[in-house]
Amino acid sequence: MPLSLYNTLTRRKETFEPIVAGQVKMYCCGVTVYDYCHLGHARSYIVWDTVRRYLKWRGYDVRYVQNFTDIDDKILKKAREEKSSMQAVSERYIQTYFEDMNRLNVLEADAYPRATHSLNGIKRLIYELEQKGFAYPSEGDVYYAVERDRTYGKLSGRKLDDLKAGASGRVEMEDGEGQKKRSPFDFALWKAARPEEPAWESPWGRGRPGWHIECSAMVREFLGEAIDLHVGGLDLIFPHHENEIAQSEAVTGQPLAKYWMHNGMVNVDGIKMSKSLGNFTTIRDLLDQEGIDPMVVRLFVLGASYRKPIDFTDESISAAQNGWDTLKEGLLFGVKHAAQLQWADADLQPEGAIASEAVEQFNTLMDDDFNTAGGLAVLFELAKDLRREGNLLVHGQKIETDPDILKRQWHTLVSLARVLGLEAALEDDRPSQGELGLSEAQIEEKIQQRRALKTAKNFVEADRIREELQTQGITLIDKVGGETLWHRS
Repeated sequence: MPLSLYNTLTRRKETFEPIVAGQVKMYCCGVTVYDYCHLGHARSYIVWDTVRRYLKWRGYDVRYVQNFTDIDDKILKKAREEKSSMQAVSERYIQTYFEDMNRLNVLEADAYPRATHSLNGIKRLIYELEQKGFAYPSEGDVYYAVERDRTYGKLSGRKLDDLKAGASGRVEMEDGEGQKKRSPFDFALWKAARPEEPAWESPWGRGRPGWHIECSAMVREFLGEAIDLHVGGLDLIFPHHENEIAQSEAVTGQPLAKYWMHNGMVNVDGIKMSKSLGNFTTIRDLLDQEGIDPMVVRLFVLGASYRKPIDFTDESISAAQNGWDTLKEGLLFGVKHAAQLQWADADLQPEGAIASEAVEQFNTLMDDDFNTAGGLAVLFELAKDLRREGNLLVHGQKIETDPDILKRQWHTLVSLARVLGLEAALEDDRPSQGELGLSEAQIEEKIQQRRALKTAKNFVEADRIREELQTQGITLIDKVGGETLWHRS
């Protein structure tokens, strides 16, 4: 079964066939760096990181580019509030972006272009639009002439006539630039310099670029005039992505992207997440103040179709936590039980999933528009089997599955989980030395004391030692013949 995806442009699922066989050029609209990333950003970048990982898993050579918008009114507003500069604000929040995404195990892009580093390409594109009659200057600004574009609205499905009817003149009245425009629907490609704001020289005077033109220029500079996959949040379809298409295709005469993909929004207890409503959650607050494991966030995001809205609730996070506990136990199975299974050190370094029914099932599900919920179901089945065998090993019982089969199952689980960006380290499960309490020697000494008490038929005191150890997270397992095994809870 070939890989298929839902193309926003055509409003249907299509077989994925990149422009150049085996190669994928992928562009993701990045953050405007004026504040900490929030849960909506987490969803978007986890989704596109997973799409990229899966494409690479399926053998594609992926070049993934994600921009930073570092020129924007919101950044300038933050700079004024902090008595700082646009550059200082941008640099700080670019750094926090990387910190947050690293915790969520989002791989870095191949390139991170910035608007301030792409000004030559931006000005070149505006000039070409002007030469082709799609742009015009007005009092230091430059605007895109929307009515010159007969295909405008093809991504969002909005028709210009409908937009005009719906506006009823309000756009020009509400827009301070209205008097400069030929049409209230025209949008800025270049903005004239304002007092005490950063500005750059251009053929139209000092100023700075509009938001939409930045991405068109950066796609062109870093990936070329036509790419395979353009992705972003659902809220970017109109006007941002619509305007990108208009700008780029008016100059190049070819499709900007063959496929457009958009992720759904995040609700909080059924209500759209918004700063104004007070239900706004940053990634670092979620991970630090609320103490939620980053992998739980990732699992929560991947548990639903990327195109549908997801609802962030206590119940949904609790379910994701339970799911991660199961997966983590499976992922750590080999590390914890290698000695008991007599595995060699090389067995703890999975080089890739073993060709198996589980891998085929995973690929079939993921090939259907990146069905991560289906892919997770395959992982859970593997993890549950490994957890069952692990419990037998912990309690000193005979396992039901051949160790070589367990090895293949574990390698498969670890490899497929990496495709979804889900990884567990043994340190996650291991308390610090201060939390460990009794050392192994002290535990063995307590077990010897208890054995002596039982021999002397002082069962009350022997039970007291068992309970004492239990309160410190030590479980004792009495075996036939007098042997006592133990493990930390």
